[in-house]
Amino acid sequence: MIFYQKNLLGVGPAIRPPEKIVSENTTDFPLDIVPGYKISIFAKNLTNARDLEFDPNKVILASLTSEGKIIALPDNDNNGIADKQIVVLEDLNNPHGIAFWQDKLYVAETSQVTSYSYDPVNFKTSNKLKIVDLPKSGGHFTRSLLFTPEGELLISVGSSCNACIENDDQRAKILSVNPGGTGLKVFASGLRNAVFMTLKQKTGEVWVTEMGRDLLGDDIPPDEIDIVKEGNDYGWPYCYGDKIPDPQINKANSKKDCTQTQSPEIEIQAHSAPLGLAFYKGDLLVSYHGSWNRSVPTGYKVVRFKNGQQENFITGWLDGDKVLGRPADILVRDENTTLRSDSESAIYISDDKAGVIYTVVVTE
Repeated sequence: MIFYQKNLLGVGPAIRPPEKIVSENTTDFPLDIVPGYKISIFAKNLTNARDLEFDPNKVILASLTSEGKIIALPDNDNNGIADKQIVVLEDLNNPHGIAFWQDKLYVAETSQVTSYSYDPVNFKTSNKLKIVDLPKSGGHFTRSLLFTPEGELLISVGSSCNACIENDDQRAKILSVNPGGTGLKVFASGLRNAVFMTLKQKTGEVWVTEMGRDLLGDDIPPDEIDIVKEGNDYGWPYCYGDKIPDPQINKANSKKDCTQTQSPEIEIQAHSAPLGLAFYKGDLLVSYHGSWNRSVPTGYKVVRFKNGQQENFITGWLDGDKVLGRPADILVRDENTTLRSDSESAIYISDDKAGVIYTVVVTE
């Protein structure tokens, strides 16, 4: 509880001079990044910056969840620093997921998904249309969005609890709906809190981060990265990890057969709290938001899965017992956004504790 109160309550920017010189780091945080990359600040003074998305002109939009806003962050000088913060939408109910389909902007609030006509020159919206209603509250209140290549809108809705049998059939699932709001259905189930989703471009696969339940100790159950396919059950609340029955939920009289649930693609140290994920140059990058309920804190870093092996990509947000930042979403500008050369690629990372968005680029 002391660790939680000191480090995790609210947004607490903790920028201070670095304790060591890292030539690839110009952020004023004591961050270490793998050789060949440079990390800098793209935007700051952003309360609870979470989901990131490109608009049709490749301007970054960010959800400021606790402030109820969606903002645009143009970089008109193309110098890697946002020129200004422009409010696109405000007075929203914990907005999180952002997605574009054709000329429409889609925003996921806790209780609904809405679409808007979007003006990418003036960053204005109009013609608000409710797409679908969602559960209004609960322990996991963020909703995330992802369009498949076929134009199916996926909506991630977390559980209302740590571990329980849900009464609401929209909870702990990924839903799907047509862009106009018709055809709502369950896409996949048994996902306690799949906070972020991404597409693997070459295959069209939907990859998600999934947080395991709490209160079973420091090291179980694992957090997960799953490849989500329509109709699959990923186990929660009855099963966790690789088809393991939950000892508190899946009792002897339960009819749930864990052998029929899907195994994780990747298992992660429990309580790492994986959030944003993105593919970059064939590797998978994942933000570990960090633990609040582990005797020895873990996470607070960005990792890279390269050739199936995990390695640290960016570390330093956990400095002893001090949490300086918590990486959240990852947005990649690369060959999939029609760049002319590798030098134009970039990785953007939101930090919902320090209130910044970082830029990571290849060093010349």
